[in-house]
Amino acid sequence: MRLRPGIFHVAPHLCRSARRVVDRPAERGGRAMTGGTRERFRIGALTLMLVLVVAYAVGLALKGDGFSPLVDGWLAMLSVWAPVLVGITALRRAARGNIVVALATSALASTALADSYYLVLTDADGNAPFSSLADIGYLLFYVLLLAALGVLVHRQLRGSAWSVFLDSAVGSLGAAAVLAVVLSPVFDSVAANPLSLGSVIAAAYPLLDLLLVAAIAGIVASHGRDGGHRWLLLIAGLVVIAGADTVFALQGDTYRVGTSLDASWNVGMALIALWVDGSARPRPVPDRTGMSRAVSALAVPMVATVAGLGVLVLASQMAVSNFAVALAGATMAVAVVPLVGRQRVLNRLARTDDLTGLRNRRAFNADVPARLADGEGRKGALLLLDLDRFKEVNDSLGHDVGDRLLIQVANRLNRQLRSGDLLARLGGDEFAILLTDAARHDAVTVAVKLRAALAEPFLLAGITLQTSASIGIALYPDQGSDFTALLRKADMAMYKAKVSRGGHHVFDSDDDSHGEIRLRTLEELRLALTEGQLVLHYQPKVDLGTGVVCDVEALVRWNHPTRGLLLPDQFISIVEEAGLMHSLTQVVLNQALDQAAVWQAQGHPLTIAVNLSASSLVDIELPDRIGAMIAARGLAPSTLALEITEEFLLNDRDRARGILTRLREQGIRISVDDFGTGYSSLAYLRDLPIDELKLDQSFVFPMAENERAATLVSSAIALAHSLGLRMVAEGVETGAAYDQLVGYGCDFAQGFHLSEPVSAATLDSWLAERRRTHAALVVEPAEV
Repeated sequence: MRLRPGIFHVAPHLCRSARRVVDRPAERGGRAMTGGTRERFRIGALTLMLVLVVAYAVGLALKGDGFSPLVDGWLAMLSVWAPVLVGITALRRAARGNIVVALATSALASTALADSYYLVLTDADGNAPFSSLADIGYLLFYVLLLAALGVLVHRQLRGSAWSVFLDSAVGSLGAAAVLAVVLSPVFDSVAANPLSLGSVIAAAYPLLDLLLVAAIAGIVASHGRDGGHRWLLLIAGLVVIAGADTVFALQGDTYRVGTSLDASWNVGMALIALWVDGSARPRPVPDRTGMSRAVSALAVPMVATVAGLGVLVLASQMAVSNFAVALAGATMAVAVVPLVGRQRVLNRLARTDDLTGLRNRRAFNADVPARLADGEGRKGALLLLDLDRFKEVNDSLGHDVGDRLLIQVANRLNRQLRSGDLLARLGGDEFAILLTDAARHDAVTVAVKLRAALAEPFLLAGITLQTSASIGIALYPDQGSDFTALLRKADMAMYKAKVSRGGHHVFDSDDDSHGEIRLRTLEELRLALTEGQLVLHYQPKVDLGTGVVCDVEALVRWNHPTRGLLLPDQFISIVEEAGLMHSLTQVVLNQALDQAAVWQAQGHPLTIAVNLSASSLVDIELPDRIGAMIAARGLAPSTLALEITEEFLLNDRDRARGILTRLREQGIRISVDDFGTGYSSLAYLRDLPIDELKLDQSFVFPMAENERAATLVSSAIALAHSLGLRMVAEGVETGAAYDQLVGYGCDFAQGFHLSEPVSAATLDSWLAERRRTHAALVVEPAEV
């Protein structure tokens, strides 16, 4: 609202009313509002603001001519204070130290206070002086909002902030030049009477509005297309206010209070308040692709330059104010700066990682050889750092959280390095560091320091995460005199650190052949997944009460074309490292369920247990996908049992509960593999939907010769039964162990004493022979 009249006695009551509304949350015994209460208060403030603004606009349209105390007084003032209330609720919800929300809310309050003061100055006929001290509050609105945008530029755009300021300057000058043509009568009046403060202030408002719009346009252009939605409300609010200010400036002394124009300022403030409300909520990190950001950044100076050129051409054809011509000339002059420097900006963007602001792979590949050449004769080290199990963060919490984690990781790494060291993000969760003037012990010290820095918990969108990293180290010039050789050896050392879980590893000659084998095996694995080289062997589980076999465990093998049949320990770690576990799980499930369908068709249905890794269980779509696979084959859900490691259940019980509950609700059985090897509370046995425990073979092996081991086995079986769970003993390799387990009341046993894992065809023969033997044992007593 600008120059809104009213009656003198309205203002004190409105100010007291607004103060009571604002202060009310703090009067509740000093207690902080809960999340639900805070959200209800927010919704109430937004609803109140929208109702008041709409009521004011409708009132202006219906009241007719003349001043109305209800509409032009009370509704006008309440509808301008309501956005302030929305800003205050946003400030209470925002993270501590959110300067942007505080500055924007202060801008809204500045306008509301100016309107209140102007109401005091207005007489009963609707007349008030112009200009007045109220204009200080109105002008302060622009200063505070520009300050808020400046903070956003500094926080979000990092090294490209100067480019944004140049774009905004060009955009604002171009927009002001066009507006100056429209406002030529006003500026001619100012030129004729430069001491008229009222004319200068009236012309200043639309120019300041356009300055804000141009500044936002520069920010949006630098964000790329992802920035537009976030700033839409703010831009819309400023455009509405700018339009109202322009009409007001053109009307001059003919302006009359009580028309629909008065509602424009209040509508604009409400739109800005909606933007402030949205700014208090956490936002995902924008996907700012370097090239798209660079292309969109060209839009602002290009359009502004065309606008300035158009004004100059128009000035040659008709009378245009000198001020408009001056602004157009300034636009052309300033536009040269960003356009000349644009190639430099594009080059910098091409060398910068969009997410973290670090060097990217291209820049690192170019800078390292030059740095090594400059430091010829001096020692150095190349460190390759990879986050452990980062894929699980993306899969379980989303890529936006993963991006936030990478940003914080980059910041922590940067703080631990010297100014002369080079740090880059090569891609994904992989970072590279070149240490100059560093011997072996220096590189190891830095690696330990970096891992310690990353071991501290990360707070991301209210979620506390802990991560670790594996670091490979290659030394210059001892282990490579060029960048390519160093990078290859650092990569092999990093893999060795990841496999050994040692945290860091310095390359040695033995790693070279191992690295080549790993790379070759990885390529062969990708081929094996698509060409059917992975096969399943099945190990039976014998019911110790009846001797019948109704369950088998599916175990994957790699039928390698040259190396023969490979066991999982020869390739599973590479599968995990390469992120192929989802593909492997899909292959295993397909083969196991196909075989279950075959056995069902033969009239001898068996339940098949399949092992699932922790990385497979972060897939939230896994339960639905497994259910669809079972239904497609016409199998009962109980045909499938899933074996989950105890470590996964202990480390992430909340996630486990959600996934396992969905699987269990479908009728799929859940078994805990390697029971007894965990290192935490057994409360998961009470909290999680589990059907079966598999006692680890490390307890079964020494059972016959170690009384304490036997006691542990007996106690574990009793514990399982007391909880209504079945107990399966793994690693049964002797008849004595089998008999002991029968005596302890164990439910099932599997191990080499019964059968090693074999192909489906071999298992069919084994089962047929066992059925004949079992039938003979049942018939023989009757014949006697």
